[in-house]
Amino acid sequence: MRTRPLKVALLGCGVVGSEVARIMTTHADDLAARIGAPVELAGVAVRRPDKVRGGVPAELITTDATALVKRGDIDVVVEVIGGIEPARTLITTAFEHGASVVSANKALLAQDGASLYAAAQQHGQDLYYEAAVAGAIPLIRPLRESLAGDKINRVMGIVNGTTNFILDKMDTSGAGYSEALDEATALGYAEADPTADVEGFDAAAKAAILAGIAFHTRVRLDDVYREGMTEVTAADFASAKQMGCTIKLLAICERAADGGSVTARVHPAMIPLSHPLASVREAYNAVFVEAEAAGQLMFYGPGAGGSPTASAVLGDVVAVCRNRLNEATGPGESAYTQLPVSSMGEVVTRYHISLDVADKPGVLAQVATVFAEHGVSIDTVRQQGKDGEASLVVVTHRAPDAALSGTVEALRKLDTVRGVASIMRVEGE
Repeated sequence: MRTRPLKVALLGCGVVGSEVARIMTTHADDLAARIGAPVELAGVAVRRPDKVRGGVPAELITTDATALVKRGDIDVVVEVIGGIEPARTLITTAFEHGASVVSANKALLAQDGASLYAAAQQHGQDLYYEAAVAGAIPLIRPLRESLAGDKINRVMGIVNGTTNFILDKMDTSGAGYSEALDEATALGYAEADPTADVEGFDAAAKAAILAGIAFHTRVRLDDVYREGMTEVTAADFASAKQMGCTIKLLAICERAADGGSVTARVHPAMIPLSHPLASVREAYNAVFVEAEAAGQLMFYGPGAGGSPTASAVLGDVVAVCRNRLNEATGPGESAYTQLPVSSMGEVVTRYHISLDVADKPGVLAQVATVFAEHGVSIDTVRQQGKDGEASLVVVTHRAPDAALSGTVEALRKLDTVRGVASIMRVEGE
């Protein structure tokens, strides 16, 4: 075994970073045996040096992250600080000074992954980021390596534990959104400001990363259609149950049927209870992959948290260290297809639409006419009325999203339609 240790610099020592440091220390012998050389934590960059960090020697702590990544003797930089800057500059500086990088930074990778890949290639270094999507679940490497010989047509998943916990509680207990969010916050699943989760920003970043890998094309965060789940109601869950469905916030990445374009989107959707994703409970994540040769695959597990995410980080550290011993690098960016990303209006799926209408003759005929005029075929209709008020639930056949948007706009103009209570896509059938 090589005697000189491989040196790791850690940027950030919060929930994830502190677990990375702990596991590196307590499992040092096992990691050395798996890598083929000792691995040593050489420095930890933090913003608040006075904070107590158990298990991290004080002499390793520094507030000068730039100096740490410029040292020249660092083999691997682990970036778990998040955000765009200074993370981007620190990562590119690490490449320039001869270090490979392991990152958990989904926002940066979704926004600027191409330039990071280019910098890594220019300097002959690795860029690994298993922890950026779905925590401990092995997903990035299977997509990049295990399925590299296959053609992936669709990736659909639950990639945010906070929103899955909230929707699961609404489904199983009948709680409203606010109640379920309060419980998620009390249990530590939701941040004090849950916007990134509940409005779909977190899942959209992950969708961009997954789509880019799956379809060998560049997909940026701005390419991903995003819709949050704050408007989902108990009434939506009641309607879903009547259809034999539940509701999940899904990240969906698809290749067009003709193979000429891709789409990436995040939004709440009804899925049949028979679909594997319907049974994903609490704060767990799961990703369903459909490939041409392999068929249907599902990856399931804890999608966040200190220890699960640190597990993914250290898996990458081991892989990168092995590469350095062999004087090689792992897979870089694969964007050879250069497929265009289609707009949400071109996505074809089914819809569940709930309308508040006047309870009088002829309303259903008016509504049906509007659907027909916009080329949206109706599958089923359910109507309930009392004291001059009625609700009308329409489930469509598959139609382009643009056609559905035009339909809804026209419905709102009908005197007999008092409001569009909800619009929900139906997936996974």
